[in-house]
Amino acid sequence: MPARNYNQNCPVARGLDVLGERWTLLILRELLGGPRRYGDLRAALPGIATNLLADRLRDLEDTGLVDRTELPPPIARTVYALSEQGWRKVPPVIREVATFGLDLLEPSDSALTPLNGFLAGILLGIDPARVGELFATYRIEIDGRRFEFAVAGGSLAAPHGPPAVTVTASAADLITARLGGTAAERKAALRRWKFDGAAGDVEAMRAAFQLSADPGLAVANRS
Repeated sequence: MPARNYNQNCPVARGLDVLGERWTLLILRELLGGPRRYGDLRAALPGIATNLLADRLRDLEDTGLVDRTELPPPIARTVYALSEQGWRKVPPVIREVATFGLDLLEPSDSALTPLNGFLAGILLGIDPARVGELFATYRIEIDGRRFEFAVAGGSLAAPHGPPAVTVTASAADLITARLGGTAAERKAALRRWKFDGAAGDVEAMRAAFQLSADPGLAVANRS
């Protein structure tokens, strides 16, 4: 456990003992995109001190949310990834925090990042009633960055095997499809997404992530 804690035996306090430190949730947010090298995390988190990043990663390893892997030669580098427990516990937390922060997001080009596209277009659209029926791996290509994950047992998981569906879209279209000001804007953005996969797999993904009708409803219904 991290050295600092609230010393209260309550689920909120105990959860914050792990997740409440500065940068911790942002590190976990980055790992939703798949395994990342230490340098990748440093680049994605400008302002974090190198020793603080090392401390946070060590804390997350100790709590079982993150795994560290040493890749063999010729790659020979260390990568960090969500553990099996991390995949079960982290995506719902990131999803709810992102939903809470939507109204605070400043509408500017700085918001049009691949990660924000993944959060808005994919993570915020999960339909718990439908995702439990799926066992599949998905790949999302966003402006040159690849996100891979699986759906298994009603929750997100590490990818396993080749993707059943690959989605290619810009961050702008992913965000607009979910958060555009009008239904016409949302539908036009969604039509620009490219889905590659068997028709049944694509349709199942569309249903599970609320990408078939008016995707804006996936966010509006939670407010």
